[in-house]
Amino acid sequence: MKKVAIQGVSGSYHDIAAHQYFQGEEIELICCDHFRDIFRLMKEDSTLFGMLAIENTIAGSLLQNNELIRQNPVKIVGEYKLRISHSFVCLPDEGWDDLHEVNSHPIALMQCREFLNAHPQLKVVEGVDTALSAKGIRDNNLRGHAAICSAYAAELYGMKVLERGVETNKHNFTRFLVVADRWEADRLKSATVNKASIVFAVQHRVGCLSQVLSILSYYQVNLTKIQSLPIIGREWEYLFYVDLSFEDYLSYKQGLDAIGPLTRELTILGEYAEGRSNVQD
Repeated sequence: MKKVAIQGVSGSYHDIAAHQYFQGEEIELICCDHFRDIFRLMKEDSTLFGMLAIENTIAGSLLQNNELIRQNPVKIVGEYKLRISHSFVCLPDEGWDDLHEVNSHPIALMQCREFLNAHPQLKVVEGVDTALSAKGIRDNNLRGHAAICSAYAAELYGMKVLERGVETNKHNFTRFLVVADRWEADRLKSATVNKASIVFAVQHRVGCLSQVLSILSYYQVNLTKIQSLPIIGREWEYLFYVDLSFEDYLSYKQGLDAIGPLTRELTILGEYAEGRSNVQD
């Protein structure tokens, strides 16, 4: 059985992504309140996997998770892209006329802004998790309260779905990364590696970053994402978090060797197979 640490509770989108990524395998979920707790538990148990959201097509990147991966003794071993579809749910014996408040994670509420604007009678209250909002309403029998969460969470916690697909943009995907202990990661490395996540700083001179990107292009390495974060204590210097895709592993490695003289603190955060996408209702 695989043990997988996630942020959130059963029924959360992290839960759904974990079960779909490890489809066909028996997994035990370790639910954490915060992303940093995932890495604390992984230090205590080297067999533990971690699954964490890294970016959403609407809300953007979770930059703090890039830093957590860099700062901890883990490597990325996989990714999964989950279609996010929100449902509007309430207690089983209530309906639209009974509701005066809606609870959910702030990102989920933001993704459902048009739906919420169409129902101005509902007071919008932010919570720490989509599924936990539904669970809290059920556990405490909060009359008049609704939640925005997955249909799976509604079923899990015995809530009634009043409306499905309440997100404003239907092209709403979250990309999750799967991380493992560094030593375990080498053993788990996919035979079809075609993607990598790296981080580096560049020398503080004109055109250095442009040169790095040009060299990677020369070696047929495709830049799929770049994010920068300031280096604390070093004013106006930045770490660049870069996702790369490639068809030829050797060419990719040659590209990394070639940019070495232009970079500082170059670290491979993980090499893995590009993740598949799936849809959940």
